[in-house]
Amino acid sequence: MNPLREFELLQTRRQFFGKAASGIGAAALASLLNPKLFAAGSDTGPHGALEKLHFTPKAKRVIYLHQSGAPSHIDLFDHKPAMKAHHGKELPESVRGGQRVTGMTSGQSKFPVAASQFEFKQHGQCGTWLSELLPWTGKVADDITLIRSVHTEAINHDPAITFIQTGSEQPGRPSIGSWVSYGLGSENENLPGFIVLISQGSGNLTDQPLFARLWGPGFLPTSYQGVKFRSRGDAVLHLTNPPGMDSSSRREMLDTLKQLNQSQYERLGDPEITTRIAQYEMAFRMQTSVPDLMDISKEPESVLGLYGPEVRTPGTFASNALLARRLSERGVRFIQLYHRGWDQHGNLRDHLPKQAHDIDQPCAGLITDLKQRGLLDETLIICGGEFGRTSYVQGSIDNPNFGRDHHPRCFSVWMAGGGIQGGQVYGETDDFCYNIVKDPVHVHDLNATLLRCLGVNHEKLTFRFQGRDFRLTDIHGKIIEGILS
Repeated sequence: MNPLREFELLQTRRQFFGKAASGIGAAALASLLNPKLFAAGSDTGPHGALEKLHFTPKAKRVIYLHQSGAPSHIDLFDHKPAMKAHHGKELPESVRGGQRVTGMTSGQSKFPVAASQFEFKQHGQCGTWLSELLPWTGKVADDITLIRSVHTEAINHDPAITFIQTGSEQPGRPSIGSWVSYGLGSENENLPGFIVLISQGSGNLTDQPLFARLWGPGFLPTSYQGVKFRSRGDAVLHLTNPPGMDSSSRREMLDTLKQLNQSQYERLGDPEITTRIAQYEMAFRMQTSVPDLMDISKEPESVLGLYGPEVRTPGTFASNALLARRLSERGVRFIQLYHRGWDQHGNLRDHLPKQAHDIDQPCAGLITDLKQRGLLDETLIICGGEFGRTSYVQGSIDNPNFGRDHHPRCFSVWMAGGGIQGGQVYGETDDFCYNIVKDPVHVHDLNATLLRCLGVNHEKLTFRFQGRDFRLTDIHGKIIEGILS
């Protein structure tokens, strides 16, 4: 028996390729621990997978304000006065066109049209029509582009939110924030490049859950996953040293752990070990950077007032919007806010105003705050849900607490900041707010345009997995040229 031959036979394919790539892994670890070593003499260039950007970037970072549960575009963004003449009447079959419905309305024998219960008026020099529920958003109408013609393929929440956040209805793909972090890296060595903040709305208190895979890295290296900040206690679990351990003791422990992990990496060649080492180092640096980030005591009253009275309550959308600005000015590449509570299958008249109140002033305050600091032109802001709401009621039209069902054919999203031409409306729906009649925008188009604002060609930001080059937009996506500055 030859012991060396036996050892070779016992090696797994993963171990073989891992060891073959150990030199690359060592370089990767060095770049994670000190990106400037590989910055080619430039402190401003990207430190991600892209050696250089495909276009001149208009935005350096993204703040994505996802409204989970799907806001009613009919009652907030898409003014349709003609619907009043059809209120209570059956939605014409020629309009509905045999569209599938969810299990929540499939048992209804009638689909009566429900005009919005809320008034609309024009705002700004651009004259954009917005609901009375969004007065503060109206004050920044000249800074935003309202897209009324977004459409998707999924009709239920989980596949729809997975689709708009990852480019696929099937779980397992990298989130949009992970793609951006992978491609561009981070501007701040002391904070993650992708951070997630979640708030619960005042409307539907039993809304759809949010799964961690929505900000997960999928098949990308785990260093690109989003880091969720908590609203109570430590923003990140175990960030504070336990009693009896000071910073020097923590440093000594991490150095020892690094040596053990490095030894394991040299034996197995698993690149995830280098990721773990880098994440431990990041966590150590965050022990200083995160408490400073979360402390808003030095923010002047004039700034706090922009975001509304809830800004001092941790975990509210207003508080998270302020943190988004603070993260933005610290160079965090992708800041993802989720606000739950928009799933109004019933009680729309009561719940929708509460939800709109949650976000209206904070969204306007965020735009104003960034603008005053000269950061709006380099920060891309996106606000919207996973699909829209039906123009027909869920329930009885005679019940004042009726709701609206899911509607993937059209919904509204607004964008502002870096690369976006403000003060315009893009796309158009029919008189029933049911079908798109002008300039349709698919979810893939939206994501392709987001990457374009960052200077990235969506067709060239790829990752090879299981023999295929994957990308955020799959094999689709067109740039929305009409909204770019």
